[in-house]
Amino acid sequence: MLTQKEVESARARAREYFAKAGLVITAEEAENIEIADFGLGELESTGLQLITYVNTERVCAKELVLFPHQTCPEHRHPPVAGEPGKEETFRCRWGRVFLYVEGPGSRDTAQCRPPVDREHAYTVWHEEVLEPGWQYTIPPNTLHWFQADAGGAVVSEFSTRSRDESDVFTDKAIDRIPVVAP
Repeated sequence: MLTQKEVESARARAREYFAKAGLVITAEEAENIEIADFGLGELESTGLQLITYVNTERVCAKELVLFPHQTCPEHRHPPVAGEPGKEETFRCRWGRVFLYVEGPGSRDTAQCRPPVDREHAYTVWHEEVLEPGWQYTIPPNTLHWFQADAGGAVVSEFSTRSRDESDVFTDKAIDRIPVVAP
């Protein structure tokens, strides 16, 4: 569970990253940046800061901030309500992000390491390195995870409908919907 102080601190840092990336956000967006610690209370190592611009029946657009070495944990977007699951494209805007998906690759050759004490929940090792202007599309229901390099990263996400509450995480301790202490 996050404290309000932790949320405000992470929002302030995320605003700095958006500025570094040259992304203009509204005052309302700046005040409502979602801070996701995935219920682990380990925001610096496992977490994500994001703004959702639009999420309709057909499309979704988000901006994601990853602090240095911060990881969005391994998960997939399964079929829901007769739909095939979310297809998403990540486009790096600033910094560098390492994306891991199903396919050839191994832990031994990967440039990143999962957060300490969470290694058991990372199983895919095909590495895609995204630098500013580079993008990668992830098919529905595909296991993936990603991590920023030492400088952090800002990534745009374009996808079909997002249903975060339906995401399936390899680490069963994860709760995708953030809880903030009153």
